[in-house]
Amino acid sequence: MNGFLEYVPGTSLLHRMNPVAKLFFAILFAITCFCTSNLIFLCGMLVAGLAMAACCSMLKQTFGLMKAVFAFSVILAVMLVFTTSSGERLFDLPWGYIGTGSLLAAATTIVRLEAAAIPLFLTFYVTRITDLSNSVVKVLHVPYKYAFTFASTVHFIPVFMNDMHGIMEAQTARGVEFDEGGIYNKVRLMVPLCVPLLVSSVRKTNSAAIAAEVRGFNLRTRSSGYKEYPFAAFDVVAMLVAVALLVAANCLAFC
Repeated sequence: MNGFLEYVPGTSLLHRMNPVAKLFFAILFAITCFCTSNLIFLCGMLVAGLAMAACCSMLKQTFGLMKAVFAFSVILAVMLVFTTSSGERLFDLPWGYIGTGSLLAAATTIVRLEAAAIPLFLTFYVTRITDLSNSVVKVLHVPYKYAFTFASTVHFIPVFMNDMHGIMEAQTARGVEFDEGGIYNKVRLMVPLCVPLLVSSVRKTNSAAIAAEVRGFNLRTRSSGYKEYPFAAFDVVAMLVAVALLVAANCLAFC
C-alpha cells in the first residue's frame, strides 16, 4: 500500500514525463498561484490541478492532501479576516472591521494554497525519487550530494510516519487511548513517543550513511548514472504552458 509521498506506479502521461519537466512545471505552477490575487484565475488553477490528478488516477491522494492543506489554510484565512479591514463593512471589531474585502482575501488564500500544493505533491507521487534526483544531476548539473540529501529527506518522511504509526499501534495495544480527550490529550500522549521515534530515526540514518559510503558515495559524479533523461515534445509543451500561466498571472496582477 502506497503511503505519503511514495511513488505510485502508472502509465499516464504525467508518469512518462521527464522528471525535470515535471519539477519545472510544478514549481512554476505554484509560483503562478502566488503571483495573482484573482480568485477566478486561482479557481481555474485549482481545477487544472484536479484535472491533472484525475489524469493519473490520483484523486484519492489529492483529496487527502487538500484536506490537510485546508486545515492549515483556514488558520491563515481566519487571521486575515480579523486583521484585514477592507471592502464594504460587515461586522465591527474593536480594532477595525470585517468587510467584503476581508472575506475575499480569506477565500483567495485558501484557494491559492490548495491550487499551489497539488502539482508539487503529484510530482512525488508520479515520479520515482531516484529518477528525480538523478535527472536534476544529469540535466541541471546539480551536485550529487545535494540531490542525494533531498532524495533522502523525501524518502525518510513516509518511513518515519510508518514508524510513528507502528509505535502508536503498539501503545494502543497496551491500553493507551489516543482517540479520547480531544486534540490536547492526543498531543500530550504523542510527545513521549518522540523519544523512541528519534532513536529509530538515528539508527536508520546511520545505517543509510554507512550503506552510502560502502557504495562509493564520495566517488559519484554526474557521469556515473547510466540512465538518460531526454525531453519529449510534451515536456517542452508543458514547460511552455507553465511559463504562459506565469505571464498571464503577472498580467492580471498589474492590470
